[in-house]
Amino acid sequence: MNGKFLKIISVAALSAATLSASAEITTHYDLTRDSLIVFSGETFRYTVDTPEDSGLVSTLPSVKEIIAGINNAQCRFIDKSKKIKTDGFPENGDTFEQLTPGGKTKSRHKVGVRQAALAPTLKLRRNTATTGTINEIAIDFNAGQRSPMTTIDITIPSGIEITLDNTTINVIGRGETVLRNLPKQSIGRTGTNYSYSRVGDVELTKQPDNTTLLRLKNIDLRPFNGIDLQLKIKGVTLADAKDYAFGATYTTSQPKIQKSPTVTAVLKGQHNISDFTRVPTRRATYVTDQDYLWTAFEWTPVPDAEVTPLCSANGGKTWTKAQTTFDRELGELMINRLQPDILYAFKLNVASGPRKGDSNIVWFRSGMWNVTDHGIKGDGNADDTDKINDLITLVNSYGGGTINFPAGVYQVRTVHLKSNVWLHVDSGAVIQALPGADAPEVTWFSDRAYRSGLSPTDPRPYKDPENYLTKQDVGHTFFHNTMFFGERIENVKIIGRGRITGNGNIVTSDKVMNNSPEKRCDKMFTFKLCKDIEIGGFETGRELWYDEEKDAPYYFTDSITPRQPDYSDSHMLHIDQGGHFVLLATGTDGIYVHDTYFGKYNTKNARDIYDFMACNDVKVHNIYSKVSSDDIVKPGSDCSLGFTRPVSGYWVRNIVGDTNCNLFQIGSETADDIQNLYVDNIYVLGANKAGFSISTNDGAHVKNVYLNSGKTGSLHSRSVMKRTRAPFFISISNRGRVLGADVEMFTFTENGNERKELLVTNSNIGKVENIHINGVDISEVYGGSSFRGDRWKPYDGSQNEAAAIIAGFKLPDAENITSGRKDFRMPDDRHTGYITNISFNDVNMVMKGGHPKEDADAFPPEIGVGRYNVGDLKIQPAFGFWFRHAENVSLENCSLNVEQPDHRHPVYMDDVKGASIKQLNVASGINDLKPVFNIRSTDIKEL
Repeated sequence: MNGKFLKIISVAALSAATLSASAEITTHYDLTRDSLIVFSGETFRYTVDTPEDSGLVSTLPSVKEIIAGINNAQCRFIDKSKKIKTDGFPENGDTFEQLTPGGKTKSRHKVGVRQAALAPTLKLRRNTATTGTINEIAIDFNAGQRSPMTTIDITIPSGIEITLDNTTINVIGRGETVLRNLPKQSIGRTGTNYSYSRVGDVELTKQPDNTTLLRLKNIDLRPFNGIDLQLKIKGVTLADAKDYAFGATYTTSQPKIQKSPTVTAVLKGQHNISDFTRVPTRRATYVTDQDYLWTAFEWTPVPDAEVTPLCSANGGKTWTKAQTTFDRELGELMINRLQPDILYAFKLNVASGPRKGDSNIVWFRSGMWNVTDHGIKGDGNADDTDKINDLITLVNSYGGGTINFPAGVYQVRTVHLKSNVWLHVDSGAVIQALPGADAPEVTWFSDRAYRSGLSPTDPRPYKDPENYLTKQDVGHTFFHNTMFFGERIENVKIIGRGRITGNGNIVTSDKVMNNSPEKRCDKMFTFKLCKDIEIGGFETGRELWYDEEKDAPYYFTDSITPRQPDYSDSHMLHIDQGGHFVLLATGTDGIYVHDTYFGKYNTKNARDIYDFMACNDVKVHNIYSKVSSDDIVKPGSDCSLGFTRPVSGYWVRNIVGDTNCNLFQIGSETADDIQNLYVDNIYVLGANKAGFSISTNDGAHVKNVYLNSGKTGSLHSRSVMKRTRAPFFISISNRGRVLGADVEMFTFTENGNERKELLVTNSNIGKVENIHINGVDISEVYGGSSFRGDRWKPYDGSQNEAAAIIAGFKLPDAENITSGRKDFRMPDDRHTGYITNISFNDVNMVMKGGHPKEDADAFPPEIGVGRYNVGDLKIQPAFGFWFRHAENVSLENCSLNVEQPDHRHPVYMDDVKGASIKQLNVASGINDLKPVFNIRSTDIKEL
């Protein structure tokens, strides 16, 4: 083999039983009675340290790697010259020997090297099914290596009917769809230079042996999101009690065409009940008085069978009839009045008839699982990671439960979360990060063309339109380097009154991959394609607000007048030093974060608080962030999954905080549409960018955003903004970080100034529509966050300040382009992105003022690929509201004032199509300009 190739270290036990059963580990070889076949091929494999053009590797495992994967069994390789081979790689003609404990040869196997893709895995969610009942068969498939345009063949055994309409498929987490509709499923938002026009093609072919071949073609398996394919065959009735063998293989297209060996998974049909299942506990919100003394079960009803539920309190040694609420026809039962803190076993028994026998056994613990009962020390010295992960795996295998962390200090690297397992962090408990979290994942592409920043003249992030890794910052791109990790899991809660801290071991820098490997953790909680997640303290039904005199949050009950503030934070979850992201949730739906205090014990190493990328149905309530260096609540949508997802449904309420960026921001990652967001009762203590920001930079349609509408509940207070550089920053840019986007370098003149920068030429400009802002009091308008030290440094003229900015985007006119194509057109033919239907009602602003007369003629530049922040717009010609490229604007019952006389316009409208200004109150004595100035605008009505 070529020595420059890296070798993939991914080996499994050499076990014929493993190879003939359901494959769960990618193997590089196949051991038979008389031979060892080793698979060799090529793939692209990049770590974060791999040079940009050095990802092509051999998949042939070394001799050492094979031997190391045999679970300490004794074995050796013998080369053709009869010498023991300890280094190098297997070759045709070698001999593989298995040895006895005494070192004698037990078996000999001729070694052959075969060109093939790495073996896939095929796993059945359930390995048994009850005959004569209607079943759903769920199958997970993973390819052994990545490839675009992959062909996947899955053999469905005779006796199981699969059709285009009774089967659903989920490809790399894109979402479930019936097989018939797979070619019609959305590939997400892309530019026109993307090679895929559909997710894939599907064929069903009946074979001569009455099996059915399911062939999936043109599947993009370059991204890996935990599971490549999820299949669900519905309405299956097994006629016979026998084995039903499924098979799977796949063929890559790059870096060369390689077919994998076939793996199998066996479903056992049996007459007795085989799908007895405990229903996991699910609640929208964790409750402190959780009742663990009851549980519920379900199974597929079987006709003409007298079913008796049995219970064991001693691990299955003895069984008694369970006292239940029982519905045999529906296949449901509930058991209560259990004794506390016992691990119970349950099963169903059919005494006679064709269903005679016991069902499978299921388990339930009638109480929390205490970590101290499982060797987890919590002494602040031990590394508790492995034992915590073992306990989570154990509880998951029993169908879920709650793990309690009592008072103590628990040190962890990366905790692997699993479905239906809840973590309760008790008062006095501290979970703190250690160095050495999991390494960033290995990928098909290199991310080195873009990790952070984005220069307006650097085309490298766009060079490969297929490379999804270069379409967002490095922190969004990798998921495994985190303190808590969950992928494709559901029903997980992390709740309590304790503290979770990064302890200085979770980093914030975009240059994180320049660190040594043990210092690359940059996230606290990471959820990827998950469902139903809750993180927070104990919900009490009260409202969180802020006392400026005490500089402290407090709770109150809205129905009590006058308010009776409660300054205790004893029921809140405390989090600090969360790194680049306290929470990065990507493609995750049904999230509830609440009642959390950030930074009480330490305000360092805190960048973004909540980043929700491509997430739906999100609630954020009762959050206090003492100070952070980036956004506190940030919905967006990026390309980090290898595709984009649209976003909808956010309910954000009672958010108080100080930030070096924005308290609330939609964006800047806006690769897919973002709609229906409701925000009530925000209190901005400081923001060095904006208090409330909407920035669609990558083509998303942002629609239906409400501030203080009362849609999350009653408005107990007016929203407040203080010490924010710009109160509002609502913008569109032409950054276009999406798959298939092309950029070209242009030189053009704008307002007499020459600009040289990239323009995205084949991905539509975004839209902002239906933005409604109500009931906000704004003062001390300057970038006064305490992020850099003083809390808070008074305004002295050195800090940045800006108007309320509402700025769409316009590409340069052809006559102003001096270098670059003058005739390019966007796919939808729009060259101006207007902010449409935006209203401000009952907004009161007191600005700093003090600008000279010449600033009234300022002409801020258009926002572009590398210029899409408040600071890129320089000085605005208005001290109050500045609008450019907007349609259907409404200002009603708003007031404007300044601390010092200002010679700019109160309201400036540039290229505004339709505006209604009612009851605009501009304080007297500021200057002699009219309240509203417009240029290049039409239908401006002042009433």
